Amino acid sequence: MPHPTTRVLAVLELLQSHSQISGSELARRVQVDGRTLRRYIAMLEEMGIPITTEQGRYGGYRLVPGFKLPPMMFTDEEAQALSLGLIAARGLGLADAAPAIESVQAKLDRVLPSAPRRTISALRESVALQTGDARAHADARLLRVLSECAQMRRSAALRYRAADGTLTSRDFDVYGLVFRGGRWYVVGFCRLRSGLRTLRLDRVAHAEPAATAFERPDGFDASEYLSRAMATMPRAVKTEVLLYTDEAAARREHCHMFGVLEPCAEGVLLHGSADELDWYARELMRLPFRFRVRAPDALRDALVKVASAIAEDHA
Repeated sequence: MPHPTTRVLAVLELLQSHSQISGSELARRVQVDGRTLRRYIAMLEEMGIPITTEQGRYGGYRLVPGFKLPPMMFTDEEAQALSLGLIAARGLGLADAAPAIESVQAKLDRVLPSAPRRTISALRESVALQTGDARAHADARLLRVLSECAQMRRSAALRYRAADGTLTSRDFDVYGLVFRGGRWYVVGFCRLRSGLRTLRLDRVAHAEPAATAFERPDGFDASEYLSRAMATMPRAVKTEVLLYTDEAAARREHCHMFGVLEPCAEGVLLHGSADELDWYARELMRLPFRFRVRAPDALRDALVKVASAIAEDHA
């Protein structure tokens, strides 16, 4: 936050969001020293914002109880972040989110000062975010319930509909929710199956918090687990491809979506599987680096077939 005005607004926001906060914590959060912080507090008081100070070990700053701040105060940077978030939210496949998004947008247009409002309007008209077309609508209420269960570390009591339409009841420890490939997924420990599972949110018929508490494993990454689960899903043909690059570059090209990456002396081994080798071959040909198919021979044949078709189209 290089500009002093931005830091002053940040101090105000922190005071608004905390019943009381120490001077050292305020200074750390806005990245200034104690003397500069006291100057910012004085500036806020000159603007008519009542701030009380309590001395001592457990003292700190707080707004006078009952004082109401203006409804919203955003810098251009904050307005930009908010607008991009609203644009992204439109592509997340939440069935009842569209009216809420439009309502938020209308409120921002009504109350924001002219400069941030122009920023939001310009972004709304010119920016498109490819979040992936939603392949299935999800219930926004279910998303809220399950995310709160994850935060509170309380199991969720679910009714879940399988692909064949069978309904089952289960308690599910929600470790996280992930939007991937146009769908929402719930990742966690299923007490019915006694193991880690990934469930599609659009197949959750009902969810409510249960009384059972749980502990999420330290460092658990729901997005990484989902990627690995999808990559290792059993399919008709196992594949092994040597990528002549490093693991970081392979991940940037989303190779982890096609299998498990294993660094080796020559580059990175991609262990995967596929139901349609022609599709897998086309995806490999999109890569910006060289590769070599180790198995199966049928994948080599599929690559030759796809390459020949492309060559004929450009002859």
